[in-house]
Amino acid sequence: MPKRNILSQNAMDKIIRQAGALRVSDSAKRALADVLETKALKISTEAKKFAEHASRKTITKKDIELAAH
Repeated sequence: MPKRNILSQNAMDKIIRQAGALRVSDSAKRALADVLETKALKISTEAKKFAEHASRKTITKKDIELAAH
């Protein structure tokens, strides 16, 4: 069974069009979703470590911002 993306194809289309594309292939939408989801998982994993280090179970905006940099 193929992997299903969390991020919608419609959202990926909007992002790519905001960058100036006139047309966007389905494979480009899937590829962007794959890349963004991989990056989001890495950031989320790091943010979880920051929260745990601070003895918290809740990941905060600050944790995400720190993990993204």
